[in-house]
Amino acid sequence: MGTIQLVLYLIACYFIGNIMTGYLVAKWLKGVDLRTEGTGNIGARNAGRVIGPWGFILTLAGDLLKAALAVQLAKSYFGLPPTLQLAAFFMVIAGHLWPVALKFHGGKGVASFIGGILVFDWKIAAAAAVLFLLLFAIRRSLTVAGLIAFLAVPILHYAFYQMLRVALLLLLISVLVVYVQKDDLALRFTGKT
Repeated sequence: MGTIQLVLYLIACYFIGNIMTGYLVAKWLKGVDLRTEGTGNIGARNAGRVIGPWGFILTLAGDLLKAALAVQLAKSYFGLPPTLQLAAFFMVIAGHLWPVALKFHGGKGVASFIGGILVFDWKIAAAAAVLFLLLFAIRRSLTVAGLIAFLAVPILHYAFYQMLRVALLLLLISVLVVYVQKDDLALRFTGKT
């Protein structure tokens, strides 16, 4: 893949991220704007609260699949190296967090992060899932257990493969996803929820 094609693919990944599943599902199934319902978030949890189980399932699936698709294309179809697979992954996450169509107010990237990691390296995803389950058993908080598991992804990758550049790119993506959860984390740690 040449430089121009790569740049175009990365731009396309940003726009793949712009496909806001929760927003579309809410409009389609209930005719509502998910940004003004429930918590105002356009993710799967709020879609489930507002629309019901189908809202949760369809939103989760769509958000998982868009990052998975971008990474899979980079990996298998274009044969890009891990660093460029992660560049595609980053662009999907950026598109999800800051979609141009919704005036740069998107979702929080949790499902897309999971979908991308599953395709990028399922062993790391499995190790992070085990860590999540252990933390959830101790802390009883999906948010805290999930976000710590996300932050562990680059550490786990480095422990498995000793590829510093890849681990640093994973760190950038995981920190970005954790950062956008800052308000939820503040509520959890101050005991206001």
